Amino acid sequence: MKPYTAIDFYNIDELLNDEERMIRDTVRDFTSKEIVPIIDDCFMKDEFPKHLIPTLAEMGTLGATIQGYECAGLSYTAYGLIMQELERGDSGVRSFVSVQGALCMFPIYAYASEEHKQKFLPKMAKGELIGCFGLTEPDFGSNPGGMITKAKKDGDSYIINGAKAWITNGGVADLAIVWAKDDDGKIRGFIVEKGTKGFKTRDIHKKFSLRASITSELIFEDCRVPAKNILNVSGLKGPFSCLNNARYGISWGALGAAMGCFDEALRYSKTRIQFDKPIASFQLIQAKLANMFTEITKGQLLALRLGRLKDAGKAEPQQISMAKMNNVSMALNCARVTRDILGASGITHEYQCGRHAMNLESVNTYEGTEDIHRLILGHHITGIEAFR
Repeated sequence: MKPYTAIDFYNIDELLNDEERMIRDTVRDFTSKEIVPIIDDCFMKDEFPKHLIPTLAEMGTLGATIQGYECAGLSYTAYGLIMQELERGDSGVRSFVSVQGALCMFPIYAYASEEHKQKFLPKMAKGELIGCFGLTEPDFGSNPGGMITKAKKDGDSYIINGAKAWITNGGVADLAIVWAKDDDGKIRGFIVEKGTKGFKTRDIHKKFSLRASITSELIFEDCRVPAKNILNVSGLKGPFSCLNNARYGISWGALGAAMGCFDEALRYSKTRIQFDKPIASFQLIQAKLANMFTEITKGQLLALRLGRLKDAGKAEPQQISMAKMNNVSMALNCARVTRDILGASGITHEYQCGRHAMNLESVNTYEGTEDIHRLILGHHITGIEAFR
C-alpha cells in the first residue's frame, strides 16, 4: 500500500516554519506507523490504545502549548498540526490528547495554585497522570449554566454531590476537573483526585462512535474535596476558556480525518474498475473528489489563520466557533462521501471512512454542537442572543 499523501493545494507547507513542519511530520509518521495499523481492532474491541500514551508524551503532545512544568511550550499552530495528524488516525486518540491538555492541564496551569501546578503538570505531561473534564451533565449539555451538581462549603472542604455524563477518559483518569455550583450559585472548578471517598466512575458502553475512546459517567455522593483544590476562577469563564482551547484543536483535528478520507477515496476510485475503466474517470466521482478537495483546502486556510491569530493572542471565541463548526461538518461530509465512493467496501473495517464517519458524529456534537456554534455566530453578527 502506498504511503499516505496529504492535500496541500495552496502550498500551506510554505507558510509553516521549520519547527512546525518537523512536529507535523513526526506525528504524521507516528500516526501512520503506530495508530493506523492497530486502531480498527481497538475500535472493534472498545479499547483505548493505552500503550500509545508514553510515546504521545515523549513527542510533547500532552499540554503541548504550556510553558514550563516539563511541557513542550509549542505554538498553537504547532499544536493544531499535532491534532490534525492524530485525528487522521482516529478521533478517539485526538480526543485523549485534547482532553488531557486543553481541558485538564490548561485549567490547572491557568487557575490552580503553584503547589498543584508542580504536583500535577509534570506528571501529566509525561502521561503518568491522566485527567478528565467534568462539565456536561445528564440533563445539561448545550446549557452548562443550568448544571445541578453542587459544591457545599463545609469548614476547610467542599462536599460535592451530582453527576457528570459523556466524560472522555473518565474511567482511566487519575484526577478530574469538576465544575459545580457553590453555595452562592456560582460555577466553580475543583480538582478531584481518583480514590477520593464519594467519587466513582462508570464507563458507557454500546457506543457506535468513539469506540477506541473511554467515555464515562462521574458520580459524586457526598464527595469531600479540600478547599485548596478549588480553581481560582468563577462562572462560565472557567470552563469556556478550556473549551475554546479544545474547540480550536478540534478544528484542526477534523481536517486530519477529512484528509485521510479524501486520500482513501482518491486511491480507491483510481483502482476500482467498473464498465472497463477506473471509476475516477467518471464525471460524478470527479465532482465529488473536487468538492472534497476544495472544502478541505478552505478548512486548512481557516485553521491556519486561526492558529496565527491564537499565537498572537488575537483569536476571538466566535472565530474558534466558526472553525470548529465548519471544519467538523465538512469532515463529516467528506467521510460520508468517501463511503459513498467506496460503495459496499466503505461499510467494512478494511477501510477507515466508516469509522471516521461514526466518530465525527460525536465530534460534531461535543465541545458545542454545530447548531450551537451557528447560534454563537448569529449572536455575534446580530447582537441578539437566540439561546433563550
